[in-house]
Amino acid sequence: MPLDNKTILEAIKQAKAKSGEKKFNQTIDLILDIQEIDMKAPEGKISEIVELPHDTLKANKICVIAQSEFALKAKNAKADFVIERADLDELNGKKKELRKIASDYDVFIAEAPLMPLVGRILGPVLGPRGKMPIPVPPNADINALLNKHRKTVSVRMRNQPIIQVRVGSQQMKDEDLVENTMTVLRVLDSKLKRGLKNVKFAFIKTSMGEPVKIKP
Repeated sequence: MPLDNKTILEAIKQAKAKSGEKKFNQTIDLILDIQEIDMKAPEGKISEIVELPHDTLKANKICVIAQSEFALKAKNAKADFVIERADLDELNGKKKELRKIASDYDVFIAEAPLMPLVGRILGPVLGPRGKMPIPVPPNADINALLNKHRKTVSVRMRNQPIIQVRVGSQQMKDEDLVENTMTVLRVLDSKLKRGLKNVKFAFIKTSMGEPVKIKP
């Protein structure tokens, strides 16, 4: 299916128009129906983190899991939430609290030496949500990491041949939304066996609106 800037722009304009004005900044999603794909093969288990070129105006909330100096740097860099080693031990086995953390934050960054512990305690709630922490060394530039991951999106396909990913928000410029969408499509073009030819249908949807088909 040909997906180009012009057809995507038209779908974005229609989706915004049909959704109408709301009292909040609606999310805009790209939805893809994938065909001719073996869901049991690696191509059927796509899981990619994509950095978008334009700010979505709805920044990801980031949780950093770290100890000592790195934890302090994360707090100073205004991470949305910091879990230190002692906090991690305290959370062990508290399923309700762990599920809340998994739901409240979009991206998880963990100091690499803590990954075995993080995997054991947080893995069961983060794994199914596609939010497993990104391991980083203790000397990583936390400011750069936060700036990058505030505008990343997770592109996943699990169990069903459907991909739904946030590409921005209603208050963004149409042209910026197009560029964000094309960035996601370029990644998928390299991951799917037949590239974008595997896309049967494509839609743009605002969070409160009806899907608008991208017509070639």
